[in-house]
Amino acid sequence: GVTRESYGQGENTALRILADKAQELDLRCESDRAGNLWLSLPEDQRDAPFLVIGSHADSVPQGGNFDGLAGIVAGMLILVGLRGRHEDALPVRVLALRGEESAWYGKAYLGSLSLLGKLPAATLARPRRDGLDTLSEAMTRCGADVAAIGRGEALIDIADIAAYLEVHIEQGPIMVNRGWPVALVTGIRGNVRHNLIRCIGESGHSGAVPRWLRKDALLAVAELLSRMDEHWRVLLQMGMDMVMTTGICSTSPQSHAVSVIPGEVAFSFEVRSQDTQTLERFYTLMREECAAIERARNVRFEFDDRLFTEPAIMDAGWLDRMEAAAAPGDKLERIASGAGHDAAVFANAGVPSGMVFIRNENGSHNPHEAMDIDDFLLGVELLTRSMTGKA
Repeated sequence: GVTRESYGQGENTALRILADKAQELDLRCESDRAGNLWLSLPEDQRDAPFLVIGSHADSVPQGGNFDGLAGIVAGMLILVGLRGRHEDALPVRVLALRGEESAWYGKAYLGSLSLLGKLPAATLARPRRDGLDTLSEAMTRCGADVAAIGRGEALIDIADIAAYLEVHIEQGPIMVNRGWPVALVTGIRGNVRHNLIRCIGESGHSGAVPRWLRKDALLAVAELLSRMDEHWRVLLQMGMDMVMTTGICSTSPQSHAVSVIPGEVAFSFEVRSQDTQTLERFYTLMREECAAIERARNVRFEFDDRLFTEPAIMDAGWLDRMEAAAAPGDKLERIASGAGHDAAVFANAGVPSGMVFIRNENGSHNPHEAMDIDDFLLGVELLTRSMTGKA
């Protein structure tokens, strides 16, 4: 797979390759105080608010080739295509963002939140997944102005941004199964998550402790997840939009054994929805179920910091504009994004935002992403037409 760690060696290498290619194409390159890379046409000196075409340069560990980077390359292609006719559109800047993935520091959108002055200061102290770094240390090595970011200082005036546009692979199976090469994104799910919840019970001999005296942490977690799965089913039947995931669940490798009742289980919990009230409702249900299971099974749950990412709605004007730019006879479908994207940060900051999805086989966040280049070029052409009214 492909590993481009946020504010680390892999991401640095990717940005250096992008900058080298941009210079070959005679594009102007500069870094901002969050370490993000900006590309533009040197001949376009207009002061008008500019369109940003952006995406992220990092990846999850052992991820795929197209997640994030395809959107940056799309922007570079659009810039090159505008050479000599750039006045057909607003000024355009391509933005290669750092740190969109939460896999490395437990918090998503690091580069975009830092740029807009919205990264919570406490995030800077978060350790990397391997414990070798804090985010602050990694950002400092990459040249970021950590002091300004910690103060919540905006590193760009959002009044200068006319819109934020992003091309991205769809990270699920919907478009492939429905035969859609490209689609328009209506909104981006937000999420509430805990990276680490500990259920603490009591270890014991598997043969010597009867059921009524057990404090089995693993059965407690299993009961919690089963109950939450049932709540999920009911809320879906009520027409609510949401998904729930526990991506980490483990007993201690130092002490677990076939003949040991699990005394502690560590797990994660995440719920995603396009509706903030649904997120809060489901989260409240989870905490209520934890309290009930604590009483019934004589265990306790300990929670790390709750992380919240706000849902975002894409700009209706840009959706209509992109739909109108479709090739004659083509009908563009609209789809919500279950995965998070930097477009959500810009949209929630008040910047009109739009996204084009490209179908890809085999999902995302794995080495088998398989975006078809013809589909990708359709997305590039669609975005170009929506910006200029011309192919």
